[in-house]
Amino acid sequence: MSIPVDPADLRQALSDFDSGYLLSTSSPQVKVVTVDPVAGDDGTLRIAGPGRGTLRNLADNAVVTLVFPPRERHGYTLLVDGTAALAGTDDGTDDVVVTATAAVLHRPAAHADGPLPPDGCGYDCAPVSG
Repeated sequence: MSIPVDPADLRQALSDFDSGYLLSTSSPQVKVVTVDPVAGDDGTLRIAGPGRGTLRNLADNAVVTLVFPPRERHGYTLLVDGTAALAGTDDGTDDVVVTATAAVLHRPAAHADGPLPPDGCGYDCAPVSG
């Protein structure tokens, strides 16, 4: 079962993770790039200069996913779905601002610390804030 995360809590959630991966696509091929987004107070994530291939994809399809793997073995992965928009910078490069539409902390049931509820779907998920 996936438990939604309030996008306003992303700043706090990101402090528990290192670099992540931005996934974008405009065709059957998915483009993956390593990113270090900065969370805004409004639930957005700003990504500095993700590259031309990503920018081309976003011109055709603004829907993206960010994946932040756990720092420790069997920890939670932060998954963030959102919509991306280009944001120019003072130096003429393009950043990307992702508005989060959904986010969860997710891990397989086999990595859980205890038994899952009987109505669970086989995954151990948790909200960012208690």
